[in-house]
Amino acid sequence: MHPVFDRVKSIEHDNPEFTTEDWFNAQPSATIRIASKTVILSQPSSTLLVYLLGVLTIFAGLYFFVIRGNEISRLMWGISLVLWGVGAILAGTSHQAFGYQIKCQGKKAVAWTSWWELIYLIFQQVSLNVMLVAVAYSCTNGIWLKILTMYAIASSLVYIVLIFVGGLVPIRSLITFELMVLISTPIVMFFFALNGWRYMMFKSPMDLAFLGTWVLMLFSMIFYWIYNHLGIARKLWTGKNRIWFSENDVLHIVLIIWVIYIAMVLAKHIEDYSVPGLSG
Repeated sequence: MHPVFDRVKSIEHDNPEFTTEDWFNAQPSATIRIASKTVILSQPSSTLLVYLLGVLTIFAGLYFFVIRGNEISRLMWGISLVLWGVGAILAGTSHQAFGYQIKCQGKKAVAWTSWWELIYLIFQQVSLNVMLVAVAYSCTNGIWLKILTMYAIASSLVYIVLIFVGGLVPIRSLITFELMVLISTPIVMFFFALNGWRYMMFKSPMDLAFLGTWVLMLFSMIFYWIYNHLGIARKLWTGKNRIWFSENDVLHIVLIIWVIYIAMVLAKHIEDYSVPGLSG
C-alpha cells in the first residue's frame, strides 16, 4: 500500500496511551490457529453477530434481485442491501474480528481507525442513498423522482470525497461514525415524512410497511445510544462475571430483526410508483 494511505494511522487513539495490553483488557479475545499461523480473534460473540448481520443483509439483497421482475425499486433495494451487508462485514473485520491484527500487531501505538472502517463508511452511506432512490421509485415520479435521484448521486460522490480527504490528509472529523449518522439522519427523517404523509393520504399497505422499516431503523440507533450513554457494556465487562455485550451488539441485533422484516414483510409490498399524489 502506498505510504500516503498510512497517514490515517497517525490519528491518535482517543487514549494516546492505549497499549496492546489495554486492548486485551478492554475486550474478550480468542487465539485460533489457521494452518501454521496464530490469529487473535477479538470479540468472538460480537464478530458472530456482525457477520451474521452482513450475510443476512446480502442474502436479502440477492432475494430482491430474484423477485425484482420489471420493478426498478426492487432492483435498487437489492443493490442497497448488498452494499449494506458488505459494509457490515468490512466494519466487523476491523471493529471486531481482526481488530488486533489491523490496529495493534506490530505497532507501537494502537491505531484509532483503519481503511477497512473508512470503506465501510462509504458503503454504508452509499447504501442509504441507493435506498433513497429505491423509495423514490416506489413513492414518487416526475420531478420529485429526478430531484431525489440527483441528490442521492451527488450526496454519494461528495461523501466519498470527504472520506478520502479525511483518510489521506488525514482529518479525523471527516471520517467519524458520528458524521456519517449526521449526514444520514435527514434521509431517514425524509422517509418518515414521505411515507407518513402517503399513508395518511392513501392508506397504502406499502407505506405502512415502509414506516415499520424506518421505525426499526430508528430503534436500532436509539437503543444503541441509550446503552452506550448508560455505560452498560463497560459495567458488565468490568463486573464480577465479566460479561461481554457491547452497544454494537445491541445495534446489530436490532438490525438483524430489521433486515428480516425487510425480506419477509416489506419485500411483499415493494412496487414502482402507481398511486397518484406526488407526480411532478
